[in-house]
Amino acid sequence: MKHKHHGQNQQNAGPARAAAIEDFTPTRDEVAKQAYCNYVNEGSESGHDVQHWLAAETQLITEHHQQRLS
Repeated sequence: MKHKHHGQNQQNAGPARAAAIEDFTPTRDEVAKQAYCNYVNEGSESGHDVQHWLAAETQLITEHHQQRLS
């Protein structure tokens, strides 16, 4: 799932950096694995699948960007 945010922070980051931020989208398998890890780490309580999925996407995107900036 790819989200495009056109907030002020991206506009000030410059076109090259903004493009790099928008280009990365984790695969469904990557998100599913991370979401499952989140589910297990939080006690395997059912009913939070959407929250785990969204958190997994955010984590993977954040990790990717941190690696690119390092």
